[in-house]
Amino acid sequence: MILFLFSCTDTALRFDDVYLIRVSERIVTVSDFNQAFEIAKSAYPHSLPQNPDLLREAQIRMLDQLIEELLVLQRATELQIELTESEVARAIAAIKADYPEGVFEQMLLEYAVSYSFWVKRLKIRLLMEKVVEREVHQKITLTPEEIAKFYKENYEGKYPVSDQDAEITDINKLIVKQLRRQKAEEAYRLWIKNLKGKYTVDINQSQWKRLNGL
Repeated sequence: MILFLFSCTDTALRFDDVYLIRVSERIVTVSDFNQAFEIAKSAYPHSLPQNPDLLREAQIRMLDQLIEELLVLQRATELQIELTESEVARAIAAIKADYPEGVFEQMLLEYAVSYSFWVKRLKIRLLMEKVVEREVHQKITLTPEEIAKFYKENYEGKYPVSDQDAEITDINKLIVKQLRRQKAEEAYRLWIKNLKGKYTVDINQSQWKRLNGL
């Protein structure tokens, strides 16, 4: 019985350690996918496992997300962008500060996510944010003509505005914020598309079919 249990565990580990996605030297294993998907499932109805179509849609969305991550991380390597330990420590402290003592750790346990894996995912997100900030957000510019056009299409005649300087200023800030976010989303999609053309994305089709039960 002991030998049988060890052999089963070893087989599972070998399966989990197999790569699912590869971009250059970076990989996402089956285990990485499964753990990330466990976290993502919290955003879906509890009936997700009983709905094959919705489950597959969620899996595809996770696959696309992880592909994007590898592309951005590969770009980070190329640009020599790195995280410092202090940046990671500050982010962890800020997140934990939003939870009562012990609640955050309990939440990880409920989702069967190890603290080390959560930290790994956090580092990925923080590094991606640094790359996207440099490659996308810092390159966005707004012209007076674009702001005026956005106001005319989305605000003119729809929301009464008094002559109060403060109110006008608030609306101007809101317009700039919304327009910048819109342009950032468009620029990000184009940037990711270009990265897909720059780097080769290798998906392990046999493991992907296995995950999908095909």
